[in-house]
Amino acid sequence: MDGLISENRRGAGRAARHKQRQTKGAIAHPCPPGQIGGAYRPLDDSGLKDIIETAYRLLAEIGLGEVPDELQELALAKGATLNDAGRLCYSRAMIEDVIDKAPKQFMLYGRDTRHDIEIGGDKVYYGTGGAAVQTFDSQSGLYRASTLHDLYEFTRLADQMDNISWFTRICVATDVPDIFELDINTIYALIAGTTKPVGTSFTLGSAVAPAIEMFDHAMGGPGSFHKRPCCKVHISPIISPLKYGEDAFDVAKAAIDNNMVINAIIAAQSGATAPAPLAGMLAQTTAETLAALMMVNVIKPGHPMIFSNWPFVVDLRTGSFSGSGGEISVLNAAAAQISNELGLVSGVASSMADAKAIDAQMGVEKGISSLAAGLAGANMIYESAGMMASLLGASFEAMILDNEMLALNQRTIRGVEVTNETLGFEAIRNAVYGDGHFLGGDHTMDAMLRDYYYPQLANRDSPTIWEETGAQDAFQSAQKHLAHLQAEPRDTYLSQKADRMIRDKFNILLDHAAVYRP
Repeated sequence: MDGLISENRRGAGRAARHKQRQTKGAIAHPCPPGQIGGAYRPLDDSGLKDIIETAYRLLAEIGLGEVPDELQELALAKGATLNDAGRLCYSRAMIEDVIDKAPKQFMLYGRDTRHDIEIGGDKVYYGTGGAAVQTFDSQSGLYRASTLHDLYEFTRLADQMDNISWFTRICVATDVPDIFELDINTIYALIAGTTKPVGTSFTLGSAVAPAIEMFDHAMGGPGSFHKRPCCKVHISPIISPLKYGEDAFDVAKAAIDNNMVINAIIAAQSGATAPAPLAGMLAQTTAETLAALMMVNVIKPGHPMIFSNWPFVVDLRTGSFSGSGGEISVLNAAAAQISNELGLVSGVASSMADAKAIDAQMGVEKGISSLAAGLAGANMIYESAGMMASLLGASFEAMILDNEMLALNQRTIRGVEVTNETLGFEAIRNAVYGDGHFLGGDHTMDAMLRDYYYPQLANRDSPTIWEETGAQDAFQSAQKHLAHLQAEPRDTYLSQKADRMIRDKFNILLDHAAVYRP
């Protein structure tokens, strides 16, 4: 009787689990964003220490040039000094004090709370970035100038991609020539296109307050953005080697006044604006990113900043920027390791494929760089979806394929969980003494949902079935999926009332019908 009861219970448990598996929406993402990274350490302990020590020395002895007057006054009042060459220097003690007080974790808010993410620590998230002036045209197979409508469509597409955790404007609307209107219309496209956390850059500090006003309209009224700052601002405050930039300082002040998270990006290029040896480049870019941290903290101590050390590579044969390859992959992974050692919220870049077409070169370049950055434990990995042509181009089809690539990365970063359940001793016993296989068993079915990711686009059919179903390559599959997504009904993220209020005050150039189509 006891055996019968036990068997009945096992049967009931299997039936319940089977029912749960059949329930719509019951299958959870087995490798969602926010996996724990840090297993890949391209720098050994000695090299890591030496690079950080050299960065401190660069700031204490060589210092920063071309410092805006207001910044220099603030920095000197808080303990910075001028060397004999008149350059602004920060002592190691001053830098370490700022690092100690800098936020180690903070929220990136979405307009929808479902998309809120806490960044910092050892969690890894992938998102977009870039300023592509061209968009890949899948019909011609060539590139054309990026438009405001492209930006809006990229925003809508990223909103549908479950492995893209935030959307930073991926392309520049080249059809909006006025600088102020470009900043404002970029913000409108982000607001209308997604409720995920977003990011942008501003050419003018004067555009920041109007942008916040637009967010307030979209979020329910004055002060709404300040409570939930859902847009971060990207600045490049350093002109390598070791000079401050006036425009970025003005934008940073305006952004900090409006409670925007600062993403301070340092993008020196090896052999051009930074040393060609990788160690020397990392020392300089670490120093420059620390200089950006000092700038933010003399404006407002403890303000949240993403420590975005993005060491870039120049092909020294031609002098052109190279967005992919082994060197840039290891450099950005090492930059993440350095930021993690300092305990700061880290940002790096990946997936900046030099490839122009959706081809094998693209896949190799994106896969290597994005996985290296994730395994190294970068908190925020930019440029990870949609970027092409060494940052000059962006592609809708690439974004779709990259989204799937990021899931595979997240599965790799997740690693192998070892428990009594996953070791499966009893399942092995049952297979050996039972049917001789593991097919259909509870242990297998549970693992199927928990441990395995099943791609939508990657083709795993036999050659015969692949031929019978059209013999599509990855690009064709992405085109088909893109057409399906673009034809689906769209959520509206901006109320008609808020839209009218924004359009009444600002010259919004994106067609109303494009935003509110069925």
